[in-house]
Amino acid sequence: MFKSIKQLFSQPLGASQQDLPAEHQLRLAAAALMIEIANADFRVEAAELQRIESLLQDSLHLSEDEIIALVSMAQQESQEATSLHEFTRLINEHYRAEDKRRLLEQLWRVAYADGDLDRYEEYTLRKISDLLYVPHKDFIQTKLKVLASLRKP
Repeated sequence: MFKSIKQLFSQPLGASQQDLPAEHQLRLAAAALMIEIANADFRVEAAELQRIESLLQDSLHLSEDEIIALVSMAQQESQEATSLHEFTRLINEHYRAEDKRRLLEQLWRVAYADGDLDRYEEYTLRKISDLLYVPHKDFIQTKLKVLASLRKP
């Protein structure tokens, strides 16, 4: 079953044969960074996993089964990774500055999903931001944007 789900990720609609591996790897890298944020405080809350699934669904428009499989693969990649460079290198190669800011905003949303920003989550976010070459002003602006959206009724 997982083999067929993995094939779905490697064959998105409208993608050329050359783009398939990069597309799959980018999805996995972004999801793995979200898992890294959720796990930064040494515990992954159900609210964080739900937020990750929701963010991935909104941005990738995949089925629920595909999202669950992607999150599962991202968790495995995150556990096996030796550093964040494995994920950020790929994103740096393919994302524009605007895409990186959007990803950083999603990472802030994961960090705040459980209602508490742990210092390790913020540290990991700062580290990812630096590795993605996101300017400090954008780091702060995305944080404030997420905070403002959380305060709205």
